[in-house]
Amino acid sequence: MLFTPYRLGGLLLPNRIVMPPMTRSRAGTGNVPTALMAEYYRQRASAGLIVSEGTQVSQQGQGYAWTPGIHSREQVAGWRGVTDAVHAAGGRIFAQLWHVGRVSHVLLQPRGAAPVSSSPLLAEGVKVFIDPEGRGPEAGAGEMVQHSAPRALSEAEIDGVVQDFACAARHALEAGFDGVELHGANGYLINQFIDSQANARTDGYGGSLPKRLRFLCEVTQAVVSMVGPERVGVRLAPLTTLQGAVDDTPQATYLAAAKALDDIGIAYIHIAEADWEDAPDMPAAFKEALRLIYRGTLIYAGKYTQERAEAALRNGWADLIGFGRPFIANPDLPERLRRQWPLNAPDTSRFFGGSAAGYTDYPAGPSLKQDITREEEVQP
Repeated sequence: MLFTPYRLGGLLLPNRIVMPPMTRSRAGTGNVPTALMAEYYRQRASAGLIVSEGTQVSQQGQGYAWTPGIHSREQVAGWRGVTDAVHAAGGRIFAQLWHVGRVSHVLLQPRGAAPVSSSPLLAEGVKVFIDPEGRGPEAGAGEMVQHSAPRALSEAEIDGVVQDFACAARHALEAGFDGVELHGANGYLINQFIDSQANARTDGYGGSLPKRLRFLCEVTQAVVSMVGPERVGVRLAPLTTLQGAVDDTPQATYLAAAKALDDIGIAYIHIAEADWEDAPDMPAAFKEALRLIYRGTLIYAGKYTQERAEAALRNGWADLIGFGRPFIANPDLPERLRRQWPLNAPDTSRFFGGSAAGYTDYPAGPSLKQDITREEEVQP
C-alpha cells in the first residue's frame, strides 16, 4: 500500500510516503530561504508529499538561529524558489507554519523582548540554539542555551498572533505551496495552550479543556478562511511530553482536539509519535479511537520502518506515513524502499547549520547500487 497513489484534497499523491518537517537551519540573511534549500527539497520531490521545515509566522515566532520565516516579502520570494524547484521535479509541498512561543531566546526576539506563551511558565532544561556572534549558518557554530523566561500573551495579543498565522497562510499560497500545516506539536505555542501543565490561564483561553483548545481552533479557522480547508493540516503530538509541554489527561485532550478539527473539516491531522530510543508505543486503542473520531486523512510519523508503515496502513490507522531522518540521507527514499536498496546513514553532526555537506551531497540510489555491485565484484 505504501506505493499506491492517494488523493489528499485536490492533490493526487503518487505514493503514501511523506517527508515530514525537519529543521535544518540553512536560511540566509533575514531568514530567507536560499537556492541551496531549493536544491535540498527538489532532490526529495519523489515523496508523495513534502511538509517543509517549520517556518516562523513572525519574528516573534522564531526560536532557533537560521530558521526560515514566511512573514517578509523576501522570505516569500525565497520560498517561491523552493516550491518552483519541487513542482518542476513533479513534487507536492505544504508549508509548516510555526510559532515557538516560549521556546525562544531574547536574542531572537524583536527588540530583545521576552518570548510569549500561554502562561509565564519556564520549561527548565529546554534549550534553544542561538548564534550570539552572528557568524551565520555556513559556520555551523552556535550555542544551545536555556530558553528565556516567557510572558503570557494578553487576549488582545492572542488575536494578533492568530492573524499572523492567517497572513502566513496567504503568503504560503503566494509562494507557491500546495497547502499549509499548522505546528501544534512538540511543546510550541499552540501546544502550550493545549496541554494542562503548560497553560495556567484563568481567562477564556485556559482552565477547562474547551478553553485550552480555543487557540488551536481559532488559528485553524483563521487559516482555513484564508486558504480553504482542503489545503490545511495540523500536526499534533498527543502522547509526548516534548519541550516541557505535559497534559494530565492526554488521550482525552487529543481526542477532543481531533473532534474539533474534524468539525472544522481540515484535510489532515499529522500525528507525531515519540521517536526517541525506548519510547513507549502509542496504544492501538488510541489510534482506533482517533480514526473513529476524525474522518479526514491521518498521517503518522515517528521512527517508522517500511514494515511498520505497511502494518499501520493495513490496520487502517494511517493513510500516509512520514519518514523523517531517512529522508535526510536518502533523497530518493521512495525508490530505495520500493527496490529494497540499502539506506545511507545520515551525518548527525551536520543536521543543523552548515552548507551543502550533509545536506545536498548524499548519493542517489542507483549510484549506491552500482557501488555495492563493484564491491561484490572484487570480493574473493
